[in-house]
Amino acid sequence: MDEQFLDLLAEKYDTEEKIITEIINLEAISNLPKGTEHFVSDLHGEFQAFQHVLRNGSGTVKEKIKELFREAWTDQEIHDFAALVYYPEEKIQLVIGELSNKQALNQWYRLTIEHMLKLISYASSKYTRSKLRKALPEQYVYIVEELLYKTDSTNNKDPYYEEIYRQIISLGQADNLIIGLAYTTQRLVVDHLHVVGDIYDRGPYPDKIMDTLINYHSVDIQWGNHDVLWIGAYAGSLVCLANIIRICARYDNLDIIEDVYGINLRPLLNLAEKYYEDNPSFRPKLQAGHNVSEQEILQITKIHQAIAMIQFKLEIPIIKRRPYFNMSERLLLEQIDYDNNEINICGKTYLLENTCFTTVNPQKPEELLEEERQVMEKLLFSVQHSEKMARHMNFLMKKGSLYLKYNGNLLIHGCIPLDEEGNMEELQIEDKTYAGRQLLDVFEDYLRYAFAHPEETEDLATDMVWYIWTGECSSLFGKREMTTFERYFIQEKEAHKEKKNPYYHLRENEEICRRILQEFDLNPDHGHVINGHTPVKEISGESPVKANGKMIVIDGGFSKAYQSTTGIAGYTLLYNSFGMQLVAHQKFKSKEDVLCNGTDVLSVKRLVDKELERKLVKETNVGEKLLQKISNLKDLLEYRNPVQ
Repeated sequence: MDEQFLDLLAEKYDTEEKIITEIINLEAISNLPKGTEHFVSDLHGEFQAFQHVLRNGSGTVKEKIKELFREAWTDQEIHDFAALVYYPEEKIQLVIGELSNKQALNQWYRLTIEHMLKLISYASSKYTRSKLRKALPEQYVYIVEELLYKTDSTNNKDPYYEEIYRQIISLGQADNLIIGLAYTTQRLVVDHLHVVGDIYDRGPYPDKIMDTLINYHSVDIQWGNHDVLWIGAYAGSLVCLANIIRICARYDNLDIIEDVYGINLRPLLNLAEKYYEDNPSFRPKLQAGHNVSEQEILQITKIHQAIAMIQFKLEIPIIKRRPYFNMSERLLLEQIDYDNNEINICGKTYLLENTCFTTVNPQKPEELLEEERQVMEKLLFSVQHSEKMARHMNFLMKKGSLYLKYNGNLLIHGCIPLDEEGNMEELQIEDKTYAGRQLLDVFEDYLRYAFAHPEETEDLATDMVWYIWTGECSSLFGKREMTTFERYFIQEKEAHKEKKNPYYHLRENEEICRRILQEFDLNPDHGHVINGHTPVKEISGESPVKANGKMIVIDGGFSKAYQSTTGIAGYTLLYNSFGMQLVAHQKFKSKEDVLCNGTDVLSVKRLVDKELERKLVKETNVGEKLLQKISNLKDLLEYRNPVQ
């Protein structure tokens, strides 16, 4: 081993005793049961539902409570205590309102703190004291540890412990302590969170999800197609930026752009007011319970048209300068018969309805008006100078990747592009051809380069980010073409169809999934592909577990827009030391419903894969690092005490 490295290591472990102590500590940790991994996907800005799933650990919190208290408590008591752990601030206020008698309230405080401590002790049984300490409420660490580790069998310290309880309550600290212990429990039941793509899209609060993830104790993200679109906009892609604003306008979500991220839409509105009128194809899809005046609807409709036309124009030069994108058939503005309002697509002529081509020059359809160009420049400047946008996009880049190999499994949002025979689909980029894992690595390299060079807006890397959003060989798009134009202007549904990559029917085949795992150097006998992106239509009998358990699809429809077709409100996956469990979620009504009625949003857990032997930390990604560190420390020990 490199002596310089060992010298650096010796600065931290400068005595033989420190080295030996750390080796003992790491060896012991590596033999603990692995922590619980929690997989969620396709959150689409649905913060309330996501937050509930996060707080209850996809049912793990209530499961622990049942295991601990089922013999002593009724179902209602279990529901009430679970609600307290999920939403401690609100539940405490409800209890205070119900228990007007101070003595009864103090008794509730005393019992509740004791029950919380029992739950924490149970939930932390496979963690070290050091790891538990980091999860405890900082201001109460000493007190909590004293109460957790009571060892006085002679009862000599009973008055001491009782006085701690009495002082906590009399000094008005019970509320804060219970709240802190509740959040400690939430943290303990999930060791690591995987977000398998699409934090952003049509839901109203992606920013709140991002803030939650930034403060979460351990998380990684596999980018979804919508996440990459937002990254691309921040990285300088005008066409990605136009797509974001168009989607927000379509789903009555412009508040995210203007109010949350502080992007000034006034120049775009002025442009829209000048050139566009009402148009039924561009009226926003209103959110339930969102009161919008007719004037606001008209403004959104005009903005929607203005940004859609800018988007279609911006696509043209990219398609022309990157012929290997193979998207020439998407040069639709050039294929329009503007005199007859018709377009020929794949040999068939369609009548165009609800058109809004006021700003289009038929001779040069890609040409932006000077006003349009100035609007996009102002919007991009505003995006790239938004402090909140910068914080969120930097976090996405720091914690994110296109795919992740973790504890023997492959996590990917969209697909591995395949041809009909199940071979890795090839894409030529300039003079090189890529497929499979290599293609995804190249996509990610371009994305990271574009993000690191936001001043470059027409280079290959920036164009490639847009291709990842919409290209036929993109691992995130997974379709042959995106028929946005057709959905706006053509009535015939046949023109709207988007043919999926063969991956989406071939993933039912176990051999295909095994080959995908091998492509990523994973063991096909033990690994799984964990996939999001396409909602599982459970209502139609579709199973999220495919290919004899090798493929697990966990997009069941967090987004309210998909729930009528999926029949549920999302899947999540749990992977602890005993194996994997898939959890289907029912529609989340409200936090108030959980607090007042004790309802939850879980249905039956489904065992996906059971470990033959309980999986230990040393068999995980974290364990690999621990074992490497143990090896380094042993080398250091030998370096300090060479054998004569």
